[in-house]
Amino acid sequence: MDATAPKWRRRKTARPGEIVAAAVEVFAEKGFAAARLDDIAARAGVSKGALYLYFETKADLFEAVVREAVAPNIKAVLALLEEHPGPFAEVAPQILARMAATIASPRISGVAKLVIGESRNFPHLAKVWHDAVIGPGLGAIAGAIAAAQARHEVRPGDPRLYAFSLIGPMLMSLIWREVVAPIGGEPVDVMALAAQHGPTVLEGMLAHRPKETS
Repeated sequence: MDATAPKWRRRKTARPGEIVAAAVEVFAEKGFAAARLDDIAARAGVSKGALYLYFETKADLFEAVVREAVAPNIKAVLALLEEHPGPFAEVAPQILARMAATIASPRISGVAKLVIGESRNFPHLAKVWHDAVIGPGLGAIAGAIAAAQARHEVRPGDPRLYAFSLIGPMLMSLIWREVVAPIGGEPVDVMALAAQHGPTVLEGMLAHRPKETS
């Protein structure tokens, strides 16, 4: 096969995935407003015309980025909750570890920074992020907490607010990584944060402390 043949002709079936992967990088590097479809097409190794075969607008492409590159991490959290219905004290640390691993990805955290920084000018970005990522994730965790309350594992209280308490520091670490660390703020070890935060917040949430295991 001719090594000089255009990339999009050599890997036709992979084309949409390659475009989305390139868009993740460009959006994370430049933000939504500054990102150009020309840049994304060039990064993916396709023509701009080929890009338009799959995505009519930059907003369509951003939605694909969220649903294909970010949302699967939320689906992994949902799978954790489905596969382990209880006790909540056992699954909560797994949720935090999964979130930490996601936040540790510069590409994923870069897209989250984009949403935070540009949602005022582009409200559609925030809606896509909420509908595909935040809404399902927060709802599933709150649902698991409510179920744990029904089993008398978690103290009475608003399950949704408990969910915010559980994942809030993880989101703060994302903001710190993308906004504060680049200007000289001491980096945060997000995996260590998850490992320390889990037992700390559970101490306040649980109706009974989990038994020590030897």
